[in-house]
Amino acid sequence: MSKPKSIHCKRAYEPPQRSDGYRVLVDRLWPRGASRESLQLDDWRKELAPSDELRQWFNHDPRLWAAFYQRYHKELRDKPDEIQSLLKACNGHSLTLVYAARDPDHNNAVALKMFLEQH
Repeated sequence: MSKPKSIHCKRAYEPPQRSDGYRVLVDRLWPRGASRESLQLDDWRKELAPSDELRQWFNHDPRLWAAFYQRYHKELRDKPDEIQSLLKACNGHSLTLVYAARDPDHNNAVALKMFLEQH
């Protein structure tokens, strides 16, 4: 398994760029109003999104951020095959985790990036 050259997070509504490398949507739900063509994704990894229960509990409340990412990281630790598959798929290129949330600092893509960089 080769590590990504770099890992970035990018909102689904920002235009794709060549430097994004391997673009993966990491939300359970498709971004509202976005077409497949506009996102230019290489993959959609719903299984790496937080559980519905966790997502609904967090509800993008920055005050719950620390508890959210800790619980989410616990969920991710139970998915080693899915994590390994994602890292293998990016094949050493840059990895861009695409998300739809409005908050660029408190969302599941940022928490997933933290997890990938720690493990």
